[in-house]
Amino acid sequence: MDSGINSGILEHMVPYTGISVSRLIFAISVLIVGFISVKYLTHVFRKGIEKTKLPDLTTHFLTNFLRIFLYVIVILVFLKSLSFDVDSYIVGLSAVIGLVLGLGLQDTFTNITAGVWVASIRPINMGEMVTVNGQTGKVKSVGIMSTELLTPDNQLITIPNKLVWGSSIVNITRMPTRRVAVDVGISYSSSIENAIKIAIDLMKGNPLILGDPEPSVVTTELANSSVNLQLRAWVNTGDFMAVKNTLTAGIFEAYKSGGIEIPFPQMDIHIKEEKEMKKEIMEIQARSPGLRAFD
Repeated sequence: MDSGINSGILEHMVPYTGISVSRLIFAISVLIVGFISVKYLTHVFRKGIEKTKLPDLTTHFLTNFLRIFLYVIVILVFLKSLSFDVDSYIVGLSAVIGLVLGLGLQDTFTNITAGVWVASIRPINMGEMVTVNGQTGKVKSVGIMSTELLTPDNQLITIPNKLVWGSSIVNITRMPTRRVAVDVGISYSSSIENAIKIAIDLMKGNPLILGDPEPSVVTTELANSSVNLQLRAWVNTGDFMAVKNTLTAGIFEAYKSGGIEIPFPQMDIHIKEEKEMKKEIMEIQARSPGLRAFD
């Protein structure tokens, strides 16, 4: 008796759908199992691909791409289990894609294509410090649609992939070594030769600065208030900021101890007496009759 009632309930149609309760339960089960399977398969795929020599960026991108692809399949199977005509949905989806492209909303597909190129060519990689589209930060992820950068002050920047691929990319940390440049100005009364010697000794005494190429100092400008010098030293990329900070503070103390003056911008102002100014203006008026400064 109970089994008959249960059977009747299962075969009962859900209102306004034309779908039986049993088919709905089966479809929901398919959906749940499918989603669990997607998580498991993508986890296995990621673990397997991490054993290869592919970079983290490519691994991350391929895993996300596979996850979305599998979710689409699960949804199609779910619709099929509800007796929907999946083939017609696929045809309809193709029509929608065509409409989207026709309406000029192809940015989505452009971003996906750009993401594939970024993951394949690898101008950037996970954890690298880069400047992209005028934004500087550490690469956090490259997704299907966008790339995420984390700035040094912990701000998250999201850039559409088409802008990443379509703009110049400066990879700050990919090369193993970088050149540190520190600018400093000395007064015209100071000895340039002595200033250069002090700067060279300072750089050679820093253990983080590489010996090859040797550190150097160049005169970059004869400015209004100072002779501008630039300290140049090659370091391992990871030591860049530490060395730059050390040299900037160190050259100040070294010049202070060595009697080298670091001037500040200055302007000489000559103030004339009122009578003298009026006399000069009257002389100008005499030479230019049309000019009147005083009545």
